[in-house]
Amino acid sequence: MLEVHRTHRARIRNHGQVADSLDRHGWSASKLWNVANYHSRQVWDETGEIPDHTQLKDELKGHPKYKGLHSQSSQRVLEELAEAFTSWYKKRQSDDRANPPGYRKRNYYDDHGNRVHEEHPRSTITWKQNGIRHDTKNNRVRLSKGSNHKDHPRDWDYILVEYETRPNVTVEHLQQVRAVYDTAKQEWELHLVCIHEVETPDAPGTESAGIDLGICNFAAVAYSTEDADLYPGNRLKQDGYYFPKEIAKCDDSGGERATQLHKKWSERRTHFFHSLARHIVERCVETGVGRINIGELSGVREDDDGASKNWGRHGNLDLHGWAFDRFTSILTYKAKVEGIEVVEVSERNTSKTCCVCGREDDSQRVERGLYVCEGHDDAFNADVNGAENIRLDINETESNSESSLELGGDRSTGWLAQPGVYLYDLSCGFQPQAEVVDCKP
Repeated sequence: MLEVHRTHRARIRNHGQVADSLDRHGWSASKLWNVANYHSRQVWDETGEIPDHTQLKDELKGHPKYKGLHSQSSQRVLEELAEAFTSWYKKRQSDDRANPPGYRKRNYYDDHGNRVHEEHPRSTITWKQNGIRHDTKNNRVRLSKGSNHKDHPRDWDYILVEYETRPNVTVEHLQQVRAVYDTAKQEWELHLVCIHEVETPDAPGTESAGIDLGICNFAAVAYSTEDADLYPGNRLKQDGYYFPKEIAKCDDSGGERATQLHKKWSERRTHFFHSLARHIVERCVETGVGRINIGELSGVREDDDGASKNWGRHGNLDLHGWAFDRFTSILTYKAKVEGIEVVEVSERNTSKTCCVCGREDDSQRVERGLYVCEGHDDAFNADVNGAENIRLDINETESNSESSLELGGDRSTGWLAQPGVYLYDLSCGFQPQAEVVDCKP
């Protein structure tokens, strides 16, 4: 049995009764974020270091704003801020235009430039298990209030929310509840995170596949059936250029407009990753793949000495929007559900080694996307060549003479030069480039 987390979106049936309480908690989450943000910036200015979530919790657990939420909900806000600062710190090492996490507020000024009013957006509130009581029979959840929002000693210390999910959805083993404010509908909704147990099937087959992750082509996949696919990352790159520019136009980097843009950008990237992982796993099931080798890229941003690598202005911008570790996690999860094993293998020399004859030469990768082997005068797609070397796990093959994986042999090379190409569409996922598919309603 395999435990998987699934998130169910639910409409709040008694929205009119609980909206005010959720509003107050959403504003409290924004205020706590701002307090912790100010503290983190002070520590950074004084020491050049960023406090982690443990340090933030120790420092702020006695602050009045911390008591605006249930303790675990406040902890989650501080964890999110620490994650945002860590991401900014890594990005600024190669991109001096990177800005630290903004404050969650919107300022209003008079004609003389004086601030006359400020508003806090309704931030997402997360309740963990200690702050939840679930009534499965009546589809209700009791969400613990922050102590600052208990108006009277005899007042209820929880918000009783009645929810409605899609038909045929059963909410069991509830682990986490997120209240998310939909600015378009101007109402709250619940995201219910549950644990489900699913039976892990046998592997679809004994074949293997290799995945080479990149920027121009986000993924190249090689199968042992002499077949390969390319998945261009154009959509991610377009979003990576568009959204930062739009966010930079906002008067307040932590204001409502900027927050909406960040959210939309994140949702589009997440949808891309899930669609790609699902499509690759479906292709692996079709071709009888039982094991996926994927390039291990933890050191792509740093060299052996720990110093940041400089890939140029645009390269650094692309690289830091290239969440390969997150995609690998999503792929691993979806593959496990189908009984497929995912293994991270070294990418060393995979881009400069010929996957047919094993010849290693830096000059054979003559330009972006083209690999020419001088040993037998064949031209391949460079990313597919790398994916095939990852599938063969050439570094393991070299260190283990008894390995059953062997380079060379009587093999067709046409698929290495002309792989299938799948393009991403926001409404219907990945479709073959050669087909004209109108998948929009």
